Amino acid sequence: MATLRLALLLLAVLLTIFLAEAANKCGGQCSRRCARTQYKKPCLFFCNKCCAKCLCVPPGFYGNKGLCPCYNNWKTKRGGPKCP
Repeated sequence: MATLRLALLLLAVLLTIFLAEAANKCGGQCSRRCARTQYKKPCLFFCNKCCAKCLCVPPGFYGNKGLCPCYNNWKTKRGGPKCP
């Protein structure tokens, strides 16, 4: 029982570290991606959300979504692109 608790605690710590690193990586990539838009706040919000799920952000300021299939294929309820 103690071994199981220790394993779960270790898993939780590793997951927290992984998510923190992903958030740092996403922040920089999304700042670059959203640098030229006039809608910075929504762009950064959705870019960070997409990066957290997909673990990638396409290069450049616009387009190139084919290089990150998850980012490209995630759609809104209406069928439009979820990720900037």
